[in-house]
Amino acid sequence: MAYVNTTRVAHISVADRIMGLVDGIRKMQARRAIYRQTLRELNALSTRELADLGIHRSMITRLAQEAAYGK
Repeated sequence: MAYVNTTRVAHISVADRIMGLVDGIRKMQARRAIYRQTLRELNALSTRELADLGIHRSMITRLAQEAAYGK
């Protein structure tokens, strides 16, 4: 009995790698923009407004990271 295996190797061109890199950079820029916007908006709120939302000022950075990066 004979067995035949075929193996395909995906060849990724240089252009595909560059496009992947550019796409990754764009995604990181978009996430960074969300992070900065969230920081700006939360820092613009008064302490009382933050308290109404159940947020302390020390939580702002962590909340912005979670909003942008899901961490």
